Amino acid sequence: MISVEEKIAKAERLLRRLEDDRPYLDVRLSVFGDEHRQSVTAYTERVRAEAEAELERLLAERDTPYQRSAAQAD
Repeated sequence: MISVEEKIAKAERLLRRLEDDRPYLDVRLSVFGDEHRQSVTAYTERVRAEAEAELERLLAERDTPYQRSAAQAD
């Protein structure tokens, strides 16, 4: 099982790679038509948004493990 810290690091790496790749993605997409570029751009934005949401969830999970375990014990 992957620890929360490892999941956080993985999400951070994904977000960093997406950000670092943005200029290169623009260049790679420049040969395609508008519709294809828009589709790929929308997809990468969805991936980025999901990764950001996952990172926020994981950070909250890391910061409140005792509250959740105490509630489960009741």
